[in-house]
Amino acid sequence: MYAVIMAGGSGTRFWPVSRDRAPKQFLNITGKAPMVVETCERLRALADEEQIILVLGERHLKTARELFRGRQVHMLGEPVGRNTAPCIGLGAVYAEHLGCRGAVAFLPADHFIGDAEAFGRALSAAGGVAESGGIVTLGIVPTRPETGYGYIRRSGDWKDAGGQKAYSVVEFVEKPDLHTAQRFLSSGEYYWNAGIFVATPRSIIDEIEKHMPDLYDGLMRIKEALKDGRFQEELAQVYPDLESISFDYGIMEKTNGPVFVVPCECGWSDVGSWASIHELRQEEHDQRGNFSQGETLLIDCDKSFVSAGGDRLVACVGLKNCLVVDTPEALLVADLDHCQKVRRVVDELKKRGKGKLL
Repeated sequence: MYAVIMAGGSGTRFWPVSRDRAPKQFLNITGKAPMVVETCERLRALADEEQIILVLGERHLKTARELFRGRQVHMLGEPVGRNTAPCIGLGAVYAEHLGCRGAVAFLPADHFIGDAEAFGRALSAAGGVAESGGIVTLGIVPTRPETGYGYIRRSGDWKDAGGQKAYSVVEFVEKPDLHTAQRFLSSGEYYWNAGIFVATPRSIIDEIEKHMPDLYDGLMRIKEALKDGRFQEELAQVYPDLESISFDYGIMEKTNGPVFVVPCECGWSDVGSWASIHELRQEEHDQRGNFSQGETLLIDCDKSFVSAGGDRLVACVGLKNCLVVDTPEALLVADLDHCQKVRRVVDELKKRGKGKLL
C-alpha cells in the first residue's frame, strides 16, 4: 500500500508554540516525536518508505528533510496551501507516476492514534475494498456526543473486508448540535469523519475529472511535467491558481460512485487544541488533574495545563481549568474551555502586522 501524508496545515490553534516556520505537524506535541514522524512510523507495517509521499508546504521542505534525513520518503512542496482536494489530487498523480496501481491511503500528518495495530488493520481492510473500486473512508467509532467533528452515516448493507465490515455510506453530515450528536451516538449508525480516505490513484483522478474539471486540468499539466523533468516549474505555475477546497466538499459530497466506511476503534484524536493534549496526557497528570511541562511550580491549582518553554520558571497559584503556554517570544493565558479560540489571536496578530509572532 502507498500512503500520501497531508502535512500542509498551519496549526494556528497551537500558537504560540506552533508557528509559520514550524507548525503543529512538525512539533513533538504528544510527547514521543514530531507528529509527521509518528504518522510515518505507524505505517511501517503497511508501506515501505519509498511508498510514502509527504505533501507539505514548500517553506517546510528543509525542516522535513532534516527530520527524515537518510530516509527514502518522497516529499512534494506545495507553493501555497490549497486545502485537501488539490493535495489529494497531487498525491494521487504522483503515486501513479511512481507506478502505484493499487490502494493509496490519504491521511493527515497531525492526528494521534493510540492503537496503531487497530489502525493498521482498518487501513488494510479499506485498501482491499478500494482495489475493487470506489473510495473508502475510515469511520472513527464515537465515544461521546462530539459537536466539533463531521459525521459519516452508514447503511445497513456491508461486505466482508478481511474480517472487518465495510458499510456503504449513506451521507456525510456537518458538525451537529449537541442534541443531534447525542442522537447520532445512540443510533450506532454514525462515525466521526477523520478525513482519512483510501482509494486507487485512478479512482481519485477519475472523480476529480467528473466533479472538479479545473483541478483535473491543472493536475494533468503537472502529470505531463513529471515526464520531462519540469515538475517543480509547472507546480509553481499551476498550483496557486487551483481552487482551495476540501476533498469532502469537492468530491465526497458529489460523487455517485461507490463509497464505503470501515469502522475503526484506535484511540484516535485530531489533536485539535491545547485541551486535547491535556486530555491525551492524562497519565501524566498530578493528583489534582494538572499537566505541566518545563520548569513550573503549581500551588493550589486544579485541572490546568502549564507549559514553560523558555528559560524561566513559570509559577502559578490558584488556577482552575487554565492554560498557560510560555515561550521566549510570547505568553498565552486562556481558559481551557475556550482554547479553540486561540486561532483568533493569530488572526488579530495578522491584522496588527505582527508577523514576527506568527
